[in-house]
Amino acid sequence: MAHPKLSRLELQIMETLWKRGECSVREIQEAFPESKRPAYTTVQTMVYRLLEGKGAVRIVKRIGNANIFAAAISRDDAGQRLIDDLLAFFGGRTKPVMAQLVESGKLTIEDVREAEEAILKLARPKTSGKKRQS
Repeated sequence: MAHPKLSRLELQIMETLWKRGECSVREIQEAFPESKRPAYTTVQTMVYRLLEGKGAVRIVKRIGNANIFAAAISRDDAGQRLIDDLLAFFGGRTKPVMAQLVESGKLTIEDVREAEEAILKLARPKTSGKKRQS
């Protein structure tokens, strides 16, 4: 599935669906902190944009007049799009991204070790699973 580009508000809506599972528009709206809660109609518009325009949510059932929505894309799918966009911003180069993470203090030694392990794992030749007979 293609990774749709999501706005900050759309990501917040998706976060609610990923954490809570199936929700109505009202439940999504009420998941926002009261001080930063968008209007019901704003959330409704965004949910239907995620449904119809981006395919990021789906209707799972209807209770009375209310549709109940669920995420149609995973957090990993959304994250992959964000990473792709970030790398595109830096011309596809990872070095400036890594430098920014280091300078900001957001990249730890443990993060580097985990990345190194992942790279080494990818670099290992894949074995076919068949054992050699002597």
